[in-house]
Amino acid sequence: GNGVVFSGDTLFMGSIGRTDFPGGSYSDIIASIKNKILPCGDDYVVYPGHGPATTVKDERLNNPFLK
Repeated sequence: GNGVVFSGDTLFMGSIGRTDFPGGSYSDIIASIKNKILPCGDDYVVYPGHGPATTVKDERLNNPFLK
């Protein structure tokens, strides 16, 4: 069956979390997504902290920040 990922403010449909706050790091957030979320598998449903749900596959294929 499909697994789920609760991504909080890390990954959103078509976007990523903000990194312009103190302690934020663009390279760290991209590494977290690529090393922890994407390996879960294409069929996993991603539930962000807010906004619509998506899938790992849709984000891998369509999210401009992950290109």
